[in-house]
Amino acid sequence: MSLFGTDGARGIANTELTVDLAMNIGRVAAESLPPGSRVLIGRDTRISGPMFEAALTAGFSSVGIDVMAVGMLPTPALAYLIGKMGARAGVMISASHNPPQYNGIKLLDHQGRKWPTDQETWVEEKIAKNQYPTVSPERIGRVFHYETTALTHYHRYLEGLFAGVIPELHVGLDLGHGAASATAEVVLQNLGVHVHPLFSEPEGSLINVHCGATEPCVLQEQVLLNHWDLGLAFDGDADRLIAVDHNGHVVDGDEILYVLAVGLKQQGLLAGDKVVATVMSNIGLERALEREGIQLKRTPVGDRWVAQLMREENIVLGGEQSGHVILSRYASTGDGLLTALALLTEIHRQQRPLAELVRGVERYPQILRNVKVERTLMDWENIPEFARLVHEAEKDLGRDGRVFVRPSGTEPLLRIMIEGRNLTQIDNWAERLELVLQNALESAKA
Repeated sequence: MSLFGTDGARGIANTELTVDLAMNIGRVAAESLPPGSRVLIGRDTRISGPMFEAALTAGFSSVGIDVMAVGMLPTPALAYLIGKMGARAGVMISASHNPPQYNGIKLLDHQGRKWPTDQETWVEEKIAKNQYPTVSPERIGRVFHYETTALTHYHRYLEGLFAGVIPELHVGLDLGHGAASATAEVVLQNLGVHVHPLFSEPEGSLINVHCGATEPCVLQEQVLLNHWDLGLAFDGDADRLIAVDHNGHVVDGDEILYVLAVGLKQQGLLAGDKVVATVMSNIGLERALEREGIQLKRTPVGDRWVAQLMREENIVLGGEQSGHVILSRYASTGDGLLTALALLTEIHRQQRPLAELVRGVERYPQILRNVKVERTLMDWENIPEFARLVHEAEKDLGRDGRVFVRPSGTEPLLRIMIEGRNLTQIDNWAERLELVLQNALESAKA
């Protein structure tokens, strides 16, 4: 049994992720908390969100934990509010960048950090064994609602950090019909930005559909058409940021990390002159940081591993190519809006447009192929013909290229990433690898 991937328990609502499962996660997770504790529960805009909120509320309260419902808000807002509102834990109901039919459950500790994997495994095992705690009627937990109060606390925190240092630019906002619609427009306007919102309705049936951080095409078009200074795109739960410069070019998490790292170093604020990224980050980022005297340290895929290494080595900046960026001086987790404000601050400090700030990054061509697989076939190294071809590709690409294959932590996919200086070369390898993998999977099913 495996409920938790790299970013919580996730699946299609009502089929893979059910109400019963959500309630049981709440019941078991409650057992790890001191009696009488409070837990914050938040959600993004998905239609299934209130349903899972009710199930989790029932699970926690049925075993003596008070629930503080904070409604629709970003994951990083929930992470910040756990400590602010005196809770022992938090639960975010979101499937992040996934399509509307998906939902997920993320467990956060009292510091707003994801639960360690051993604790998640403990929850899985208790559920598998149907081992649930019970309490007497007089110890049932209470339920409180703090929707408006919670968002106000979060808004004031961000506005206090960045008051007076945000430029009065014209900025397009792709809110992806997600949780950013509750925060980004308000905070940026209050700080003096001229905002132009797109996909701003908190419509759960449209979340991430041809919009947001994973598909910023419309934002690119609108930035060019309206001559905006830049664009900012968020994913469903607003813990990612992808930017668009005034030329309409996408600026991903790697380039955002570069801009922020260089800026922090120039101000003497980059502890140890180190930055953390994952194995998916482009070699071009690593080379660009080297030229600035900054060391890039890599982790496995997943922002939890980035955050862990940052804590272990006292590193203040880390993130993923996908747009998760952690600024540990201000937050314990990736925060799309916080990242946007830090990026705007750096634009203001240097008095240069975003397109100029990212010129130092010479990106190597990178191809990512996603192949649907059964979860039982995720261990690609046990597919001999595919593993053999991966090693051939690595040898052919040499030092200036790499092949990285990994199972998605959130979807039934194997991701094949190939990087190198020669686009034709890596494209040919991508085609061959994808074809061999698909053939091997078909043979395994037969």
